[in-house]
Amino acid sequence: MAATLRATAPAAYLSEQVADVLAADIRAGRLAAGDKLPSQAALVNQFLVSRTVVREAVSRLKSLELVDSRQGSGVYVREPGFSPLNFDARSAVSKQAVIQMVELRRALEAEVAELAAQRRSQADIKRIRKSIILLDKAVLAGGDGVEEDVRYHRAIAEAARNPFLIGTLEYLSQFLRGATRVTRANEARREDFARQVRDEHEMIVRAIEAGDAAAARLAAAQHMNNAIERIEQAEPGFWTQAGVQLAGPLVTGLPIRANNTAPVAMAIKE
Repeated sequence: MAATLRATAPAAYLSEQVADVLAADIRAGRLAAGDKLPSQAALVNQFLVSRTVVREAVSRLKSLELVDSRQGSGVYVREPGFSPLNFDARSAVSKQAVIQMVELRRALEAEVAELAAQRRSQADIKRIRKSIILLDKAVLAGGDGVEEDVRYHRAIAEAARNPFLIGTLEYLSQFLRGATRVTRANEARREDFARQVRDEHEMIVRAIEAGDAAAARLAAAQHMNNAIERIEQAEPGFWTQAGVQLAGPLVTGLPIRANNTAPVAMAIKE
């Protein structure tokens, strides 16, 4: 099993690529239920990546419920317990795919924010506040803030105290992270966009902190609505340059099946 990865990609993105290759092998039956994954060292040599990348990739496979660890033995492919939800990759283009992912986020994030406002503890508020500080620091240091943005929304999800919502977000994380990568790249090109995002994050946190569930839902939904507007307002050149490159994995990076459909990381339990 050979794979060519983009060596210049950030470690987080490389781990996604490694996980996607292994997930495709599992779903295609090249790695069957009960098979043991190659050792960490073997995967490092196979993909020419670091041990950290391999560990993150395996962690992602676990969150997708594709593999399990057996103490002292290794990591094994799980028995299939779900059928993949499919969509036709040919019908999506980069800008369209990103907007569709943000629409999906809107449905999830609004519910998560409302529940977080109802159930949050002071410890949750501290974690959410800390995630905003880390996001600001990452941006000031010249980073894209993608991972920090994901952690901010994850902190809110944890405050919602609903493992099924968290699990759904985990299933969809590879696509949601990709959409976040595109939206943040677009927002970084304009100071007013970046300021709007910062203000929107603050509005969500304030509503959660105040225990105002309705305001939290509205703020989270509006944050996603505004993200779509910012995508629509992106300079035309963005979608012929950075936008296409970053959005491509949302469609072209997916393993394509014989019927030209691509599996989405969401599950329908049998």
